[in-house]
Amino acid sequence: MPNAKPATDINVVQGQALSSVKGFGEGAHKARHVEIFPGLCAVVGDEGTGKTALLRVLAATNSNTVWLDHSLPDADHSTPLDVWQQCTTDYPQWDQALARDLASALNLEPHAHKLLYMLSTGSRRKVGLVVLLASGATVTCLDQPFGALDRPSIDVLRRFFEDAAPHSQRAWVIADYEADPHISWQHTINL
Repeated sequence: MPNAKPATDINVVQGQALSSVKGFGEGAHKARHVEIFPGLCAVVGDEGTGKTALLRVLAATNSNTVWLDHSLPDADHSTPLDVWQQCTTDYPQWDQALARDLASALNLEPHAHKLLYMLSTGSRRKVGLVVLLASGATVTCLDQPFGALDRPSIDVLRRFFEDAAPHSQRAWVIADYEADPHISWQHTINL
């Protein structure tokens, strides 16, 4: 599995990149070049190394790339159903069947009609994860997706990522302190 070079350029693998970013981060991490290729990409590093910054830059500078704050801070007075309904407009490739399956697997059905401010942190994050995973975006950026989740929900995500790993037209860029050893990563970027 290729790792990041300590110099200013990061070359993940050879092949057709789905997305790229130049010049993100600060200090020692400034002016890096990152290319994102199909499959699962772990972006790992300590606090303050630029993981979230990279995801935000990817989403802001590349079409058909999605990133969002899993806690959905602007949706306090919406229900999960409201959030997912809005996705049918926001994401042209929205997969309603996948969203339904994920909501069921993540045990969100009992909370579907509750306002988000009434949900636990973990349940709120699961609503956001359904948005990201069912968006149909070419590049989906996830920032610490396992945080505040219960073990069954973590297992659902791991199975989703394992099923998604061999995809040849989409990429899932997952930032965390370390690469989950239960996932078969195609690429790793160390920050």
